[in-house]
Amino acid sequence: MKPQTIVTLDLEGVLVPEIWIAVAERTGIDALRRTTRDEPDYDVLMRYRLDLLEKNGLTLALIQDVIGTLEPLPGAKAFLDELRTLTQVVILSDTFGEFAQPLMRQLGWPTILCHNLVITDGRITDYKLRQPNQKQEAVLAFQSLKYKIIAAGDSFNDTAMLGQADAGFLFHAPDNIRAQFPQYPAFDDYGDLLTAIRREL
Repeated sequence: MKPQTIVTLDLEGVLVPEIWIAVAERTGIDALRRTTRDEPDYDVLMRYRLDLLEKNGLTLALIQDVIGTLEPLPGAKAFLDELRTLTQVVILSDTFGEFAQPLMRQLGWPTILCHNLVITDGRITDYKLRQPNQKQEAVLAFQSLKYKIIAAGDSFNDTAMLGQADAGFLFHAPDNIRAQFPQYPAFDDYGDLLTAIRREL
């Protein structure tokens, strides 16, 4: 009998645009373009972002307004809809609950596990991780329940998840990630990714 499966997907860069890049474009603060594709240490990256928000007086409301203008990447909703007819899907993201809701609505409310922000007087002053290495730990937890895990992501913070999974794929990953992690097949088309996942089901 085949094992039951769960597909775990990253969110930003895989299904939706990068939120912080959209904020950078709205505000003109190019330093906010730095993402997990550039910085392997998530804590370093978030402290850097929080410092920029404080220095520039950016509020949660402004960021949520930017998020409200975003749409899933072309083809993402159809891909996710098809994938969910084949197996269970869980989005494992290092985004925050305060950011995710408008995007989840457009994607048909898939399950997402992510972090939370600390808000003080409308400003983002800190963040709380659900737990360290949450993507890898979630995969481990699912595997302890005897699920086979197939994972896809695009950034440094996805590679532990891909390594822990029974099968891992890069999707929309930049050249620096592909070069550093050649052990993971890399795709840029949802149809190709879906085909690769089907082979593992």
